[in-house]
Amino acid sequence: MAPSPRIGNRKVANAWPSMSSTFWAIMILASLLIVYCSQLAAGTCEIVTLDRDSSQPRRTIARQTARCACKKGQIAGTTRAQPACVDARIVKTKQWCEMLPCLEEEGCNLLINKSGWTCTQPGGRVKTTTVSHILCFKVLN
Repeated sequence: MAPSPRIGNRKVANAWPSMSSTFWAIMILASLLIVYCSQLAAGTCEIVTLDRDSSQPRRTIARQTARCACKKGQIAGTTRAQPACVDARIVKTKQWCEMLPCLEEEGCNLLINKSGWTCTQPGGRVKTTTVSHILCFKVLN
């Protein structure tokens, strides 16, 4: 039977980096803050979360959250099925089809209660979008 190696004489491989765990935790948090809290260019949007639920037959429910940095007089909306900054009047009056939310080949119709819109594809397939809430934090000039 071979003698076991002596641990006391070896350098511990995981000793590097020798900074404290608090230092590394702060560095990771700072990196995350830079990534998630960095400012967008004025007039641009990005998708933050996108959840899809296909548990029901022939139906997919998608929930999307976008972060936008809109210019004065604009608010987060949808243009050509992508998040975009649109004229705030469109959202205030709920004339959703004015922001051109559907793809080019689709037709747009307001829902009767103005809670959203439908996009009808040439083949007859209908996509319904309802607006649940819009949050505004800061308007850039």
